[in-house]
Amino acid sequence: MIDILQYVLYLLLTLGILVTFHEFGHFLVARLSGVHVVRFVIGYGRPIVSFKDRYGTEFGLAAFPLGGYVSMYDENDAEEPDPRFSERSYHCLSPYWRIAIALGGPIANFILAFLVYWMLFVVGITARVPTIDRVDVEAPAYAAGLRGGEEIVGIDGRETQTWSDVTFALARRLGDSGDLDIAVHDSGATTNRLVSIPIERWHAGVDDPDILGSIGIAPGEPAVIDSVVEGGAAEAAGFASGDVILRVDGSPSPYLGEFLAAIRANPETTMTVDVERSGREQTIYVTPASRESASGEMVGYIGASMAIQVREVEYPFFESMVRAVDETHAKTIVTLELLKKMIFGDVSVKNLSGPITIAKVAGDSARAGVATFASLLALLSISLGIINLLPIPILDGGHVIFGIAEIVRRKPLSIRAQTLGVQVGLFIVVGMMVLAFYNDITRWF
Repeated sequence: MIDILQYVLYLLLTLGILVTFHEFGHFLVARLSGVHVVRFVIGYGRPIVSFKDRYGTEFGLAAFPLGGYVSMYDENDAEEPDPRFSERSYHCLSPYWRIAIALGGPIANFILAFLVYWMLFVVGITARVPTIDRVDVEAPAYAAGLRGGEEIVGIDGRETQTWSDVTFALARRLGDSGDLDIAVHDSGATTNRLVSIPIERWHAGVDDPDILGSIGIAPGEPAVIDSVVEGGAAEAAGFASGDVILRVDGSPSPYLGEFLAAIRANPETTMTVDVERSGREQTIYVTPASRESASGEMVGYIGASMAIQVREVEYPFFESMVRAVDETHAKTIVTLELLKKMIFGDVSVKNLSGPITIAKVAGDSARAGVATFASLLALLSISLGIINLLPIPILDGGHVIFGIAEIVRRKPLSIRAQTLGVQVGLFIVVGMMVLAFYNDITRWF
């Protein structure tokens, strides 16, 4: 129950930030246009807390916290026209200003993503280095020349510094055919090498695709001793902090997963471990102690913690700005491409997520740290901006289409046409929401 409440709170926090920025974008452009803004409310329903500024605009917080709106005075729709605002009515605005107001919300979401990425690059992100632990010998990655231990430094010409970069770059190729170009760096090599993995309608129509596992690579890092426990088997054997594991019982075992698996599989059995220490090889004989696992099996352990290979991604103030623009642009392009593929059936619509999934992911990312949560917030902000730009009536993109039509025709669309458009748009949006909820329910329950 506590976990559910936490997920709900993280969902409300996430949507609250996104919606506030989105609606503030509409509000700011509306103020610049000169129209009278009647109400700026976060949430739906009657405001439970509100105040008015000197311009007569009511700012409020509603009881139902999902969403928000900016209400502008329109003399044509007002039950009792107010002569004070007759020259500041929405219907008096040019179609150019109406388009600008509609675009204000999505643009604010892109600005929020840029600001978050800029802050993260200035402060610095600590993330795991994308080093391959092992490669399935029957998988495409092995056939292409990957063996494990390599660091993935680029995919399709784009730099990858973290596993997040890798998974996002791979996600961009969902539904594609051709070659997946992966640049890797081998330990001790002076140059990178490029491997190409052929793909054919890669994961087209697949629900929740395993993009790493499908090409046969598993995330990992080299096996390096971080510290040893006093009185443990590792200390007795002579392990020291910084030892790099080279071989176990004569078999190459430079990867963390393989080393830990070997230790667990040999309780109370003396093992030969070759390590590299200060640039020189050394042989250590260790006998793992024995303990019972949760499954009741006896497994070995040596009393040592392993170093996790991480990288600090940080840039100077102004370079961070350029990087933030590039990151926002890249994430926008990937999201647009995935949306296009979803529409044309190259990516399963079951990957469309609703509030339940957002709550789960937001909660998990918040627990992982502020930087992880901020990265998710930026990505969701981009997604919200893109969705609202879709040319569907009742969304911001629909208002833009109405404005463009008015400019071309030199007169507004008929009330009948606008009403029909709103009805069609409402049907599409409700259908998308139902699909997202259905995907959430089938995915989690």
